[in-house]
Amino acid sequence: MTPDAVAVVIVAGLGTLLIRASFLAFAHRMSTVPDQVRTVLRMIPAAALAALTAPALLRPDGQWDLLGPTAIAGLAAAVVAFRFRSIVASLVVGFATLMTLQHQLG
Repeated sequence: MTPDAVAVVIVAGLGTLLIRASFLAFAHRMSTVPDQVRTVLRMIPAAALAALTAPALLRPDGQWDLLGPTAIAGLAAAVVAFRFRSIVASLVVGFATLMTLQHQLG
């Protein structure tokens, strides 16, 4: 690793540490969180998951592929997840659909 890369990693690590430490230092001032802020904070995990998975499902090779195996498998997994509320079932259905489509389509 070059010295510049090491410096970037150290600065990024210190920046992350300072951001987290500042939250802990000022957390006592946020004893009551407004309801609107609380509502927005509850939506962050779902938004982060969608931001991570949507590009992999809809653009697996960098091109839009709405009818490709990954998009169809993702849709099947989402239907099972919404219907049965089971992570294991949605994973099994998603993987099985993806493997079946990849095998059938070559």
